[in-house]
Amino acid sequence: MFATATAARASGLADEVEYWASTLLANGYAMIPHAIDRSILDGFHDDLHPHFEAAPFCQGPFYGETTKRFGRVLIRSPHAAAFAQHELILGIARRVLLHEMCNTILLNLTQAIEIHPGAPLQFPHRDQDMFGGPKGGRDYMMNVMWALDDFTDENGATRVWPGSNHSDPHGMLPEADAISAVMPRGSAFLFLGSALHSGGENRSDRPRRGVIFSYCQGWLRPWENPWLAYPPDIARHFNDELAALAGYRQHLPSLGNFEGQCPSVLLHGEVPRHLRFTDALRADQMDMVRQYQREHGSLAVA
Repeated sequence: MFATATAARASGLADEVEYWASTLLANGYAMIPHAIDRSILDGFHDDLHPHFEAAPFCQGPFYGETTKRFGRVLIRSPHAAAFAQHELILGIARRVLLHEMCNTILLNLTQAIEIHPGAPLQFPHRDQDMFGGPKGGRDYMMNVMWALDDFTDENGATRVWPGSNHSDPHGMLPEADAISAVMPRGSAFLFLGSALHSGGENRSDRPRRGVIFSYCQGWLRPWENPWLAYPPDIARHFNDELAALAGYRQHLPSLGNFEGQCPSVLLHGEVPRHLRFTDALRADQMDMVRQYQREHGSLAVA
């Protein structure tokens, strides 16, 4: 049984973030119905329609040879930013993924998916498996499947295994334990990278369309290479927050810099041939540096 927005309409954004984040961490998933304005949803769907029409079917049994996919969604529609920067969704992602040693999040991918009639069940998997770090502790990523069509049991709604984020991170679970993310178009289905899930079987006579906006911790390499998907000549047209989500910011200390500066320097005017390396440290690290300087004088150059 899915928890829905009517179960806990809070008085403010912070309360809503805490409710949905707690639900997500407890169950591995949460479903927020009608999470986006209808006019934005319709415009987004219309913008993506020709790309769905043109996209080839996938190759291989995992992606699905009766399924179409394409990425780089931020350049396919001006409405995509409203999904990527959804205030509640970003709040939940930050609440779930950030901690004392992780200070930023990134877009892990944007991917449109169309499951056609006759598509079989997808192989159950955990998206965190692409990362080589230890599993079973903190979560590395959070996915959001946005329903462009109504998701039903018949047309291939995403399946998830409740509580699988707390189970053996390398193990499978009984098929009977899976539930389908049945939801109206415009709803957001959130699930952790540690949650076992799969695409559903499409037993209907029509394709089912959805789009994933996925977020990961900022020190990780995203699934979709953001600097190839959105090079500077494209990203300079993004607003500052969207550009940062697409990779144009540093994860402190200094991770992902360009010539010793935040890569956002590439988005604003002419870039000098030589840039000034500028400290980008966490507050605790800067405190340690300054304390050392007070005790020992100027730092020697490494």
